[in-house]
Amino acid sequence: MTETFEIARKNMVINQLRPNKINEEKILKIFENIPKENFLDMSLGKNCYLDKNLDITEKRGYLKNLHLAQIIKYSEISSNDKVLHLGGLTGYFSTIISSLSKELLVVEENKELFKLLEQNVKKNNTVNINLFNKNLLEGLSEKSPFDLIIIDGPIYEINDNLKKQLVNNNGRLIYIKKIYDNLGKAYKIIRNEDLYSSEYLFDVMSSYQIQEKQEDFKF
Repeated sequence: MTETFEIARKNMVINQLRPNKINEEKILKIFENIPKENFLDMSLGKNCYLDKNLDITEKRGYLKNLHLAQIIKYSEISSNDKVLHLGGLTGYFSTIISSLSKELLVVEENKELFKLLEQNVKKNNTVNINLFNKNLLEGLSEKSPFDLIIIDGPIYEINDNLKKQLVNNNGRLIYIKKIYDNLGKAYKIIRNEDLYSSEYLFDVMSSYQIQEKQEDFKF
């Protein structure tokens, strides 16, 4: 079974990542070497390298492998970065981020997922991760500033409080803005002092969301 998963990981890199402009060897090696199946139960693990999203709960899950790799690519993580990952799920993507950064703080609000996250981080002997069980979209202002914040799941609006938790010089925030029920657009916000710029990155087909839409008031 282990050999089968290794082949599936290599095929995922060859067929999903390389043809879609994920050319950085460091990123490709990480996706090839970190066993996604170790962070999932068998029913999910057997399909985890297919080119599709992977549902974990009713409204949340792992985006398809290409989108995870794109987030890493555009995040431009350095080995000195202090990173905040909002939405740890079962720990797979957090482990990828931690392998590139100096320090990673992960927030997961779902108590059952948080237990799995703790177990998986411990099982994989990841030493530079600190875990927090609290509201995802509040961030961790008491631990800020961060070189990079990744919001792992589509949201309708980004709040100013999160942007203020970035470092003043080239602080980056990656998030997916939910446009319609199954469509989102990934953006990168860059902070320099009190100026914030926004760059469109790529489209995301997903029904996931970690924020409820605020309905317009009607008379």
